[in-house]
Amino acid sequence: MNLSDFSFPVLGFAAFSGSGKTTLLEKLIPQLRRSGVQLALIKHSHHDFEMDKPGKDSDRLRKAGANQILLASKFRSAWIREGDGETEPDLAELLARLDAHDLDLVLVEGFRDEPITKIEIHRPSLGKPLLCLEDEKVIAVAADRPPEQKIPVPLLTLNRPGDVADFVLSWLRSL
Repeated sequence: MNLSDFSFPVLGFAAFSGSGKTTLLEKLIPQLRRSGVQLALIKHSHHDFEMDKPGKDSDRLRKAGANQILLASKFRSAWIREGDGETEPDLAELLARLDAHDLDLVLVEGFRDEPITKIEIHRPSLGKPLLCLEDEKVIAVAADRPPEQKIPVPLLTLNRPGDVADFVLSWLRSL
């Protein structure tokens, strides 16, 4: 399956570590939801993480050797798949696992090298290069202050998530 095969819009938030992707999304998601957007989020992590509570059934079964576990209750469901510790997850495979019913938008945190439409988070004080100068899929840059170089896309104020939400909603309407 290719990234272009999905019936819902996918918008990435890409940046170098420590730039504030999660902080922005934490403020952006409620604003999009208030505008009626039904959304999902896929987050990439370079770190090992645990979802299960130690000693709970799902944790015990995973540690016993189950490669995939699906937890389900009337409150929520969660799918856990063990990785090999070396191979990065495939974004198209993850998108294919989403329930597309009533889904207006998928936000993707990370996966900055994937060929998806994205908003770049940039903090000039970190001294990292601008992704938008090399990545034609970047449609805007959200920064805490204007970058020194001229950029080929709109500049959004990182500390004004309402402006970012307005940009995302405008982008969605244009599709």
